[in-house]
Amino acid sequence: MKIILKKDIEKVGRAGEIVDVKPGFARNYLIPSGNAVLATKGNLKVYEMEQKRAEQRLSQEKVVSQALADKLAQVSVTATVQVGEEDKVFGAVTSQEIAGLLAEQGFDIDRRKIVLDEPLKALGVYDVPIKIHPEVTATIKVWVVRD
Repeated sequence: MKIILKKDIEKVGRAGEIVDVKPGFARNYLIPSGNAVLATKGNLKVYEMEQKRAEQRLSQEKVVSQALADKLAQVSVTATVQVGEEDKVFGAVTSQEIAGLLAEQGFDIDRRKIVLDEPLKALGVYDVPIKIHPEVTATIKVWVVRD
């Protein structure tokens, strides 16, 4: 039985794929749970229209994200930290602090989009990537300076 998957199903397929499964699995589980629909001509047309809309929406989001990335490439933020002897930093600069510094400059960026492998624990200038969109990444400069 051919069906169109609405959601990713492990060992069956990904959302949007047309797959062939056993009739009992489709009738008793996939279709009643809302995870799939029959692959009829009408459902195929609906699926194609939804795919086109989704592609248009993603391309528009990508354009907006690229414009934001271009603005963020110009941005530089300064984090002041307390330091001890031999320039040893007390604490660290985290993605949450960077998000707060960006908010002060008018950029509303979620802290989870700021890609830090580990918090910044030394004085200096760092290039910090920000994942705005799955295909668009911006880089800002973060200056960690003494208080």
